[in-house]
Parts: sequence; C-alpha cells; structure tokens
Amino acid sequence: MIQNARVLKENWVPQELHHREGHLQHLSAQLKPLAHGLGAETVMITGSSGTGKTTIANYIVRQLDQEVLGIRWGYVNCISETSMSAIVYSLVRDAGRANDLRKKGTPTSTMFDRLRDLDDHFVGIVDEVDVLDDEQTIQALWEIPNVTLVLICVDEDDFFADLDSRVASRIRGATKVVLERYHHDELVDILWSRIDAALATGVVDEEAVETIADIAAGDARHAITLLRRSVRDAVEHGDETLTVDNVQPVREEAREEIHERHVDTLGTHQRHLYEIIKEAGEIRASELHRRYEVRVADPRVKSTRRKYLQSLEHYELIESTGSTRDRRYRYSEP
Repeated sequence: MIQNARVLKENWVPQELHHREGHLQHLSAQLKPLAHGLGAETVMITGSSGTGKTTIANYIVRQLDQEVLGIRWGYVNCISETSMSAIVYSLVRDAGRANDLRKKGTPTSTMFDRLRDLDDHFVGIVDEVDVLDDEQTIQALWEIPNVTLVLICVDEDDFFADLDSRVASRIRGATKVVLERYHHDELVDILWSRIDAALATGVVDEEAVETIADIAAGDARHAITLLRRSVRDAVEHGDETLTVDNVQPVREEAREEIHERHVDTLGTHQRHLYEIIKEAGEIRASELHRRYEVRVADPRVKSTRRKYLQSLEHYELIESTGSTRDRRYRYSEP
C-alpha cells in the first residue's frame, strides 16, 4: 500500500501547494528583489492552525534558494526557542556559521555579527513570533541590511498588542499574507495529492477521503495526521483498501497526536503554565500566576506569560473564560 511514507508526514513540503497559488505569487513578488541582489521587505504570514503558514513559508524560501545564487535561509520556532540568544543562534546555525559557537555562553552580539558578515543575503523565517520573550529580537534582526524576515503568527492583533511602539511602527509596514482555513473541496484535493504521491494506485476509497476532510474541518494538519493514522490502521489490519472503517477508529488517536505534538514544542515557561493548568483542571488566573512564580526560579513578566497563554489557547491546549480580572483557565482534553 505505502510507496513513500515521507509524504504522509506533516512536515513534508510538497512540490506543488494546492489552493495557495495566489498567496505564493504574492510572496514570490515581494521576495523577487533578492534575485537581483537587493533587499526585500519584511513579510508577515498569519492564519489559524492548519492553514499552511509554515509550509508556504518554507516552500517559497526553498524555491528561492534553488533558483538564486547568494541566498541562505534559516527557520526558528519561538515556541521552542524563546530567548533572543536561542533564536539568533538557531538562525546562525542554519546559515552555516555556528560551528564554533555555543548556544549558551556566546555573546548575542557575536551571533548578530555572524549574520551581518555573511556575503550572502539571509532570509530568516521566524515562526510563532507573537510569543517572543524579547521583542527587541525582531528589531535587531530587522536592522541588519542583508537580512530579510518572514514572520509567522496566528493573529496579527495579538502580536502587535504588546509590541513596543517603535518596533511596531517598523513591522506594521510588512507585506501581509492572510491564510484562511481550507474549504472542504480544497482539503480533499490536498489529501488526494498526498495519497497519489505516497500510496499505490486505487487503494483508497473516495468516501474515506471525504470523511477525513469532514472531520478535519479545514485544518490541513489535522487532515494529514488523520490520513497517516488511517493508513497505519489499514496496514496493521492487512486491508487492501483504506475505507471509512479505517478512519473512524483512529479519530481520537489523531487528535491526541496533534495535542502531544504541540506540547512537545513548548519551551520551559510555556510548559510550566500548561502543566499547572493541566494538574488543576481549571484554575483562576491569579492562582495560576502565583503557582507559576513559586515553581519557576526566573519567572517571565506577566505580559510575556499572557502571550504564552494565548498561544496555548490558539493550539487548543487550554481554554479561557471570563474577563481579564476574573479570567479562568481550563485544560483542554485532546
């Protein structure tokens, strides 16, 4: 049944991105100056989980890297790497200039110099930018002449809400790319594209694909995870054809996998907040902050914690109710 298992992985970047052609053309046009040895403006990609933000960013930058000489690029997720030094180190490492540097202990100024001294132009993809510990990170990267930023976040308003006005004024002029959830038929097309590349011909029932798209409700990440789980179920049972009978039993497993994948990406402080809420089941905001401050030796300021909590909500790890003063947080079951 399986001919190329890699295609069924969530982080696989296809050769063609279906139903994002207009967004790709827009992105390509904005980054076109790089092909002529010029700098390009900052780009911001927004959209809910599963709309393909990270995929489209990686796709267009990899394509640029293949077509243009003198380009280097890097990717960092601010959920996992929250501090300025960790973020810049990740980018310098991807640029191939961190072999003699240590992630901890190397002055941040040295890392910035490595990017500044590159002969090539560098494109930095900064994912989950709305949970940055230090917003000056973006300003410092923005000020390097040979660096172009592609910023990714779920909600632009959340990102700008706590941003220093001086930084915000520079970033607000970024080119915006807003990704909406996929329509049902679009998600079906995406699934068939993966199936054609990953599986033998004629081994998937059309009704199974329609069912997966229905369950995923516009979320490509959910759809691909459920497809992979369904394929595994069919293989384990020795089925020659993947049908709805392979999809229904693994629905909860797919949700749990996505939930755990999000948890695995959390940085230290996000994980502490998440675990306190999970242990309590439901907790008042004031008590959550009190327990966090007791548990953590170097607690982040409350404005940063609010960013972390918003990101946990965006990925449906927790829920919140009430106003700011009376807010309560609740653990979300997968």
